[in-house]
Amino acid sequence: MFNKKKPQPGIAQTKLATLIAEDVHITGNLEFADGLRLDGKVSGNVTSKAGAQTLFVLSEHSAVQGNVHGYDIVVNGRIVGDVIADHFVELQSNAHVVGNIYYQQLRMDCGASVDGKLTKRDPSEAPSLLLDTSATSVSSVTDVEVHD
Repeated sequence: MFNKKKPQPGIAQTKLATLIAEDVHITGNLEFADGLRLDGKVSGNVTSKAGAQTLFVLSEHSAVQGNVHGYDIVVNGRIVGDVIADHFVELQSNAHVVGNIYYQQLRMDCGASVDGKLTKRDPSEAPSLLLDTSATSVSSVTDVEVHD
């Protein structure tokens, strides 16, 4: 009765199945499952597979020009667009977001900046996709333009 621990806030998913290297620039929308670490740049929306507990990590020198939607999102780079997290957002010290952030749980380190509104989402709400639904799958790169 007294030994019950409350679940700790934070990242639920820890698996990173896909890495996009820093010398890669993708033009087009991107959909992923499990986990994705982005060290490069994406010009387009980045969305997780609907209903999946995913992890998206944006590293220090990376950037997304478009909206980002996922379950858990860790940002240490630049996003110009809205960030929609079904669960948790972590803004590390080099994070810079130009857009609104929708979250259930938020952690923001000293040095991170947001040019937009922070909006706490009701956990009982169904995830509202504010993104374009046409996405290019990570496993199918034939529709994606890659620049070195």
